[in-house]
Amino acid sequence: MNREYDLIIYGASGFTGRLAVEYLDENYSDLNWAIAGRNEDKLVNISNNSKYKPDYFIADSENNESLLKIASKTRVIASLAGPFNKYSDNLVTQCVEAGTHYLDITGENIWVRDLIDKHHEAAEKKQIKIIPSCGYDSIPSDMGCFYLQRSLNQELQRIDGYHRGNGGVSGGTIESAFSMRNYKSKYLMGHPFLLNSKEYIKTQNISENKDNFKIKYIDDIKLWSAPFVMAIANTRVVRRSSEIHDKNQASYGSEFKYQEYMMLKKYSSAFLVTAGLAVFGLMLISPISGLFRKLFTKAGNGPDKKTRENGWFESIFIGKNKNNEKYKLRMFCKGDPGYKSTAKLICESALCLALNSENLPNTNAGGVLTTSTGLGSTLIDRLKNAEVLFEGPSKI
Repeated sequence: MNREYDLIIYGASGFTGRLAVEYLDENYSDLNWAIAGRNEDKLVNISNNSKYKPDYFIADSENNESLLKIASKTRVIASLAGPFNKYSDNLVTQCVEAGTHYLDITGENIWVRDLIDKHHEAAEKKQIKIIPSCGYDSIPSDMGCFYLQRSLNQELQRIDGYHRGNGGVSGGTIESAFSMRNYKSKYLMGHPFLLNSKEYIKTQNISENKDNFKIKYIDDIKLWSAPFVMAIANTRVVRRSSEIHDKNQASYGSEFKYQEYMMLKKYSSAFLVTAGLAVFGLMLISPISGLFRKLFTKAGNGPDKKTRENGWFESIFIGKNKNNEKYKLRMFCKGDPGYKSTAKLICESALCLALNSENLPNTNAGGVLTTSTGLGSTLIDRLKNAEVLFEGPSKI
């Protein structure tokens, strides 16, 4: 694919978009990249304050001509313009039209389900990779399961993921959560196999894969589990990966199941997290959710630099095989998970497509994919080089 640019960052003037620009500017001086968005003044300022001085393009989410123009100029577009169902939906269509790979950092899985219906077949035929959820949602979950199973090279009955981190919340993330109330789809977010095909769902035990909201002490990690706010998104991504790997004769296991939780030191902390999530969930579905939205920070705002620099995330995965043997894998990354780490994660994902396409699994396979099915071990290698720690797996 001969294009003017390797990569264009779309939504570069947003909070996380600016962090992605900073990451590329600091780490990839030889990359041929550009930025795009709807606010020319902000884009000019970002370019002028970058060492690389990237070219910039005005592209509005409602202007398909401007979106097709940027899609036609690059091999890969990484979108950080959320809510994605609102600001990136038309962009995906234009990427498919232009034959351009697309990635983003969405956790809006109902929208992703609709992307599968609208674009998977066409992207598959054109050998275009559409890969949502390339940030903290859902790379640790998806790549953690992939790395654990592939390292062991054996069938697993289940993997349980446990997550914790330190960081802040941006207005964009809050806006995405509240926006889903108004997004219309025939699908239900609560379905455990939201992102899977009807044929695959028929072979699965839905009741055994339902979301689990119990507080429980976990002997394998010596910590308490509580509901994890992003489990409803991450578990669906892992289950889609499992189906696609099955189709590629690279199954995680014939009876594979995945669940995930937050991990905390104390029961009292687990109780408070559970209660807090329940309250937030009620706010999202309330008839007066618009009023509750005003209680949180506005879109465009986010955690300060000190919070981003001092932040981190840790994910622990416990895999069990048919002999009831258990194995533990730990992932760790410095930097606020939702923003500094997410900027790193999506940039490294995009660079897999821009620079390492010949090394990707099923090189010419296209469609609406996941990070493990679209990027595989190539992404693992890039993440390790970017100081994301993979420790293990070791037998428990």
